[in-house]
Amino acid sequence: MKIVLSPAKSLDYETELPTRRGTQPKFLEEAETLNAKLERKSKKALRDLMNISASLADLNYQRYKEFTTPFNKSNARPAIYAFAGDVYQGLDAYSISEKKIDLLQDTVRILSGMYGVLRPLDLIQPYRLEMGTDLKIQRKKNLYEFWGDSVTEALNEELDEDETFLNLASQEYFKVINPKKLKVPVIAPVFKDFKNGELKIISFFAKKARGSMARYVIDNDTKTLRGLKGFDYDGYSYSEKYTENELEPVFIR
Repeated sequence: MKIVLSPAKSLDYETELPTRRGTQPKFLEEAETLNAKLERKSKKALRDLMNISASLADLNYQRYKEFTTPFNKSNARPAIYAFAGDVYQGLDAYSISEKKIDLLQDTVRILSGMYGVLRPLDLIQPYRLEMGTDLKIQRKKNLYEFWGDSVTEALNEELDEDETFLNLASQEYFKVINPKKLKVPVIAPVFKDFKNGELKIISFFAKKARGSMARYVIDNDTKTLRGLKGFDYDGYSYSEKYTENELEPVFIR
């Protein structure tokens, strides 16, 4: 199985790492190109481009200036331990045992505006660059055009013909993938909660549930849609009643 996740804006470069392993991102040259564009921008230009506060613009201005290659364990951190936020709370990568790290590395892929697509142990430096940012670069009007089909092709290189592909990324990030060009169908679970007597998607809970489902897959070495239907973390359960499309299984609580 392959899983795609979104990254997170909040980062953690302080918590002690549970492993000394690290790998190099596939699209590091592209990341250097993007960073070179960003580091030339003023703090005000960054603030306007990303619609962020002055303090965040200051922070990321400094990050772009400090970006340096090659990446190593002293200047970068494995992506799965660098990203914080709701999805990564659900995943709780720090508690995944050493014997499961190879499975994690083989299964999870993180989509990124800066790095295209990352494996869990791929080293990254601190950054902020959401996929939906209208950054014009190399005659491309935004990041979707910049990445083109390269992310889709990279995933296809890794996918077996009958492998299960699980989309646990947000719409903003999944748009960098062309599903019609993927060699396998996409399974896109939906997580809903009862609130005030109504069943609805609640963003915070849905984000955490995406991470929890990724953790379920790793814990159980799940490989099929049938196996995914056994997902029961955080009180969710598969609902045949509310599932209208087999490729969009609904989980409720």
